[in-house]
Amino acid sequence: MGRIFEVRKSSMFARYDRMAKQFSRVGKEIAIAVKKGGPDPDNNPMLRRIIQNAKGFNMPKDRIEAAIKNAMGKDTSNYDEVLYEGYAPHGIAVLVVTATDNTTRTVANVRSHFNKGGGTLGNSGSVGFMFKHLGVFKLKADGLNMDDLELELIDFGLEEVGEDADGNIIIRCAFNDFGNMQKALEDKGITPISSEIEWIPLNTVELTEAQAEDVFKMIERVEQDDDVQQVFHNMA
Repeated sequence: MGRIFEVRKSSMFARYDRMAKQFSRVGKEIAIAVKKGGPDPDNNPMLRRIIQNAKGFNMPKDRIEAAIKNAMGKDTSNYDEVLYEGYAPHGIAVLVVTATDNTTRTVANVRSHFNKGGGTLGNSGSVGFMFKHLGVFKLKADGLNMDDLELELIDFGLEEVGEDADGNIIIRCAFNDFGNMQKALEDKGITPISSEIEWIPLNTVELTEAQAEDVFKMIERVEQDDDVQQVFHNMA
């Protein structure tokens, strides 16, 4: 009985840690969005996307509003988005998206995570060419037809449409077409489950189970850093 309690407690703390990380990530994204486009989501598509995603994982409305208010304050941290590139073990290409108010600290930490995980931090451009920078929208399939969507959205930059394992519709567009696609969906009355900017690998690399475990351990180490927002890789 004691062991069951410990497992449940561990699971509860793991969920709390994930939620805390998500909230922290959103707070930094809001700070960057407000800096670039102002605090009004009606006039700031980037901020509107972040708020929608935050609602998707049940971030309280007052937390979202507080983050926007904090981002407008004179004393708030001035975050910038910085992309780091490198290799995990076994030649796997990795991109690390960070939001930082101190690039000296962040690059030192990211390099340390790579080194301790058996990887190598590279220079800008060292692996980025292996990925496509895309906008990715996840939609509920209810009442939507993929063939119709493809025809309706092709003029707004649609590159791919498909389904995920849960039956949701996934549409992708070029990074530069993200705003056009977001507005097109809004005009059609479609509210995405989530909308993200992602780095999608052009080709993937197959690894053994043991090799993949080495990569996952390094990525997990990187993801736990407070400055890290997202990690992308080309492992199959």
